[in-house]
Amino acid sequence: MELAPGLHVLELAYERAGEDVLIHPTCVETRRGLMLFDCGLPESLGQIETQLAAIDKSVDQVVRVLVTHQDADHAGALNELLTRTGAETLAHVDDAPYIDGRKRPLGTDDEHRYPPAPIDMGVVGGERLRTKAGPAHLVHTPGHTPGHLSIYFPRDKLLIAGDALVAEAGCLTGPRPAYTPDLGAAYESLAVLAALDIERVHCFHGGTVDADDGRIEAIADKGPSGQA
Repeated sequence: MELAPGLHVLELAYERAGEDVLIHPTCVETRRGLMLFDCGLPESLGQIETQLAAIDKSVDQVVRVLVTHQDADHAGALNELLTRTGAETLAHVDDAPYIDGRKRPLGTDDEHRYPPAPIDMGVVGGERLRTKAGPAHLVHTPGHTPGHLSIYFPRDKLLIAGDALVAEAGCLTGPRPAYTPDLGAAYESLAVLAALDIERVHCFHGGTVDADDGRIEAIADKGPSGQA
């Protein structure tokens, strides 16, 4: 699926706790090569290769990986991917220590953490990355994790939300409380996103949904209590 010219969805499938799970990282074309936004659970390289081949691309064209946050389903395959490609890596400075091994990722133990991987560039939000889909604006959206990032493409009024928002049955919903340590910060982040001109939101969990009816603002206004 192409979200915008040069911006593609990679659908990765897993079985977890006896259930089939789909996640939706993305890939954008740049002048230097491909940039991935997240890379899935450990041992996902084969699926990534298959998904890229379906859009006539190769994993060997990946020159950058931006990790939206530290969770295993977003960063778990990074070590494997870097071993293959030597790509440059980016993450928010607050989540980088959890990805590169200086700290244990939230909600894990040493036995179950994914292989650490180096982060070449720590970002803070506000940076702009050049892509064939237009400038990608990095937005710091803490709450789910301290260094969670979302990516905004103003040309197409498109938000890649990471886990800041979730799509369920084609409807945009707020962060899941069970997986959001700081719900207050998460809803403050939604208020920041609501101020952007957004017509579509691509969620890592649930895929792409419309958001041109003030939906993000409505979710933000209700807050963690669910009441306006």
